[in-house]
Amino acid sequence: MEDLIAAVASSLVDAPESVKVRLVDDEENYHLELSVAHQDLGKVIGKQGRTARAMRRLLAAAAAKQGRTSRLDIVE
Repeated sequence: MEDLIAAVASSLVDAPESVKVRLVDDEENYHLELSVAHQDLGKVIGKQGRTARAMRRLLAAAAAKQGRTSRLDIVE
């Protein structure tokens, strides 16, 4: 899960070395926190949140395949 979100985010930003994904895993769901450079925050969120929503859908589909739920937070 971490690798999936990190790969997508790294391809979108100007500073891919600043992309960090932290996984908080429990029995039933995945909670990921995505951190990028401040100047790349808008690129990860996208217009009207479309890019962030698409990443959340990818994560939800991958988690559902394993019988879990997911949550993606984008932090500064």
